[in-house]
Parts: sequence; structure tokens; C-alpha cells
Amino acid sequence: MTLVLTPGQRNECKVFRQLLAQGAVRRPGRGRPRLHPDRMACDKGYSSAENRGLCRRRGIRHTIPRRQNEHRTGPFDRATYRLRVRVEHTINRCKQFRSLATRYEKTAAHHRALWLIAFSIRWIGRDH
Repeated sequence: MTLVLTPGQRNECKVFRQLLAQGAVRRPGRGRPRLHPDRMACDKGYSSAENRGLCRRRGIRHTIPRRQNEHRTGPFDRATYRLRVRVEHTINRCKQFRSLATRYEKTAAHHRALWLIAFSIRWIGRDH
């Protein structure tokens, strides 16, 4: 999972390239990490021809629902899209830490560090 902080009023679609550039997927065994996942499941905020084309050029399969005003082409995998709720639940569970829910930190670097710590705590404490 990667994390990019944006101002509250900024559209999250604007940082799509940055999200793809910073995520590294570890390979089983030896070798350097891949810089793209096998599949991405995004919400309607990322629905654009540019984002879909970027995924296609990098060989990433994508599941992005189309907006009502977009022309629909191709199938949509609802089962894969429903798995995206895991990410939403993880973010909501991390907000149990008061400083994340209320944003007490003055700088974005400190706020990002706390998100990474919260993700790490959630990952370490998960059921195996």
C-alpha cells in the first residue's frame, strides 16, 4: 500500500501518477522489487481515459467503475471491485489513533509518518 498526502480540497485523481511511481511490490525470492502491481481497483474518482491508458501502458489490469457521463465499453469485474473495501476498512481502522483522525501535526511529513506507523501497527497485529 502506498500513501500520498494531498490537501483536503484537492482531487485525489491528480496524484495517480505519483501513486504508481512510489509503490514497489516485493518479488518472492530474489530480485529487485517491481514498480507496479498486477491489478488496481480504484473508485470513480480515478475514472478517466488518461488513468486507464497509464495502467494499460504499464501492463496493470484495472478495475475502475465509469462515471454516468462516460461512454461505457468493456466488462466491469464487480467481484474484484468489492475487494477494494479492505483498503477503506484499513484506513478507517487507522483513524482510531486520535492524531490521525484530527490531524494535530503541523507538517505533512509528520502526518505522513504517523500514517505509516499506523499502517505498520495494523500489519503487525493482523491475524495470520
